[in-house]
Parts: sequence; structure tokens; C-alpha cells
Amino acid sequence: MSEGLGTLHNVSDSLFDVPGEHASAEPGADAVFRRDSGAPLAVRLRPANLDEVIGQTHLLGPGSPLRRLVEGSGAASVLLYGPPGTGKTTLASLLSQATGRRFEALSALSAGVKEVRAVIDLARRRLAAGEQTVLFIDEIHRFSKTQQDALLAAVENRVVLLVGATTENPSFSVVSPLLSRSLVLQLQPLTPDDIRAVLARAISDPRGLADAYTVSGDAIEHIVRIAGGDARRALTALEASAESATEGAVDLETVEATVDKAAVRYDRAGDQHYDVISAFIKSIRGSDVDAAVHYLARMLAAGEDPRFIARRLMIHASEDIGMADPMALQTATAAAQVVQQVGLPECKLALAQATIHLATAPKSGAVTTAIGTAMADVSRGKAGAVPPYLRDGHYAGAALLGNAQGYKFPHKYREGVVAQQYPPDELVGTDYYLPTDHGNERTIAPRLEKLRRIIRGK
Repeated sequence: MSEGLGTLHNVSDSLFDVPGEHASAEPGADAVFRRDSGAPLAVRLRPANLDEVIGQTHLLGPGSPLRRLVEGSGAASVLLYGPPGTGKTTLASLLSQATGRRFEALSALSAGVKEVRAVIDLARRRLAAGEQTVLFIDEIHRFSKTQQDALLAAVENRVVLLVGATTENPSFSVVSPLLSRSLVLQLQPLTPDDIRAVLARAISDPRGLADAYTVSGDAIEHIVRIAGGDARRALTALEASAESATEGAVDLETVEATVDKAAVRYDRAGDQHYDVISAFIKSIRGSDVDAAVHYLARMLAAGEDPRFIARRLMIHASEDIGMADPMALQTATAAAQVVQQVGLPECKLALAQATIHLATAPKSGAVTTAIGTAMADVSRGKAGAVPPYLRDGHYAGAALLGNAQGYKFPHKYREGVVAQQYPPDELVGTDYYLPTDHGNERTIAPRLEKLRRIIRGK
């Protein structure tokens, strides 16, 4: 790179693995992103122009902010947010070719405030000479608040056009001032057809395998399944399988022997964490036991804390099942105890049992509605005096105050129930618990109706 970037060379090297190679006076993708024959297949196959980009059509339509930026006519800073292998670094590579712009790259894994300020100072000098700088920061979510704050003035004044790449939702990982100054563009996981197209290109392209290998359809489909929408993972699997192939043939057995575990897109601190647990609970609520078990497996495979899952099951047992199946809460609580006392991997069986119980149980939101409505009444001031005969009478002088006098002890009556006012005056006749006709609540409803008639003297 040009003058003033001596402290940044190692940062760029650590991001792009190009020892000793830096952008020239006329920056281009090849000068920043290694493409020689010794580079990994995923790097060699990185698109050289927008026409080679597979997927992300929702972001690359004519006149879109991202296309305009890549083509050199846009002037907005952007945050590219999406799972691994969906094209964030590829788009950064294409930005390096934008007409009339210099390209600088930092990795949040190794750069600090000093390196950020050095790039900004260089960009400011270039801007004074009529030259604009694109600053690409990989894994920007790993920057601290102080490091992100160091970018604010330069981004706001367009000293640099920031392109940040992150696998985590910027709403959770990027400071609000920087977020408000940037376009947030979400990249989607590549579809199976997209991954097939990536593999087909890799097999035939001179930059790739150049038709030196035959790859069976079963092998391709297996790579598609394990890639999880990640093009980089698919290409890495293909390359490793080709290296293990005999007589230039890659078959299913070769791929299975090389790569045996599928990618799981999940982050325990960001939106995948919340999205998957949300889908898990909603699947249980919707009584789709198969979907619920899938999301449970997905969380466990990704290393989610089983205690977190157990807590959500206990909450759900009361929130969405309640008295329709009182045993649901006991099952969820027992599963949480197994998690605590046994741990992984064995506790996954108890979590699965609780998930299946809750998903197949009759559902009722009556408990949630009852406590929610009661709490709302209390917050509105409906909390009158406790009737005197219900008050505590276990202290000297209580009787003189009229407390606990005239209380009717239910066990003295034949049915164990007696007409007597229990709520404050302003809440007499209020029904908070409204049982459904689902599961156990089907038997509670008629009994509750009879109890209320007796208690209220009707």
C-alpha cells in the first residue's frame, strides 16, 4: 500500500493471508485478495465482477445502494450482515475495484484504535487530493465501543466510506451512532441451487478444478447438504475431497470420508440465538413436535447452554400449557434438574422428553391471562382493603380491631366450600382465570363454575 500505512501492513496480511503483498497505486481486487494458484479454492473462485456473484439478488438489483457502491457511484457506508460464506468478503473485493477509490482493509481481530486512526488520517490526506477511500473492516462486531466510536466522525463526514462485515446482527453488536450512519444490508444464506451453481463453476472454471476431476451427483448433493448455505464451506469440502480422490473421481464415499459434519448457523449472543429459541417455543406452542425437536437438536449441536433451554421449557409449561396439563411443569422442572445434576451429553434426553411432552400437551393460555389481567388491575389501583375477617388474627389486640372475626372455616362445611367474600369490594365478581376446554381444563371449567356460584352465594 502507499505511504503512511507501514503500521497497517500486518493487519492487512492477517486478514487476507498475502505475506508481503499490498495494494499498488492502482488498487484492484487481485492486489488485495490473493488469487494465485496456491490460494484456497474458495479464494481463487471469488467473483471478479458482479455478474459472477451467485445469490443475494435482493441486494444487487439495478439502482440498488449496494450495486451503485460496487460500481463506484454510491456514497453510503454499509454494514454487510449475514452468515459465513454468503458473499460479504466477495462484495468487499468488488468494492476494491470501484472507480476512483482507494481500498484499505482492517481486521477487527488484530486492529486497534491506533490502526483505525492511521487509516482515517491517510484517507483525510487523500480526500484533500480528491481521492476517496473505502475502508473495509472484517468482523466489525468484534470492535469494542471505543474502536467503533473512533470511526464515527470519519464516517459522518465521509472521510471514508465504511464497509463493515459481520456475522452478528448489527443491532446487537454495533453502537447506535455508527448504526444510524450506515446502510444495514442483510445477506441471505445461499439456497441449495445457489450452492450447486457455485460447485459447478468450481469444477469447470480454470481458476478452480478446471475439469480435472469428475464429481458424482451424490457427492455434490452431500456437499450441498453439509454446506448449510455457506459457499466457502462447500468449496472447502470440494477441495478437500478432490485432494483425497483417486484417479480423478470424487464420489459420495470420498466426500463422506473427508467431511462428516454439517454446518450449523448459530451464535449464542446474537440474533440466531434469539431466532432459534423463538422458533423452538413457537413450535411447541403450535404443537409441532417434530419442528420443536429439530430446533432443540440445532441448539444442542451449536453448543447452546442446556440450562437456558431448560429455563425456557419451565416458563413455557406454565405460559402456554398451564392447567390444561399440570404435569407439563413437573416434567420441565425435572428436565432442568437432570441438566443441573447430569449435564451434557446425557441431559439431552431429558430435554427431548420435556420438549415432546410440552409439544404434544393440550395448550391453554389461561394461566398467563389470569395473572396478566390481575397484575394489570393492581397496577391501575384496584387493590382495596382486605375484608376484616380474612386479616391476620395472630397477635395481641387483633380481635379488638375486628380482625379475623367472623371468618367461616371451609372445612366445617359439608362440601368444604362456603359462601364468603374473599376479594376486596371493588373486585367482587371479577373472573381472572377462564379455563379452556382443552385437556385437564375441560374438567376444571364445570367445577370452577360451581365453586364460584357457592362462594358468591348465587
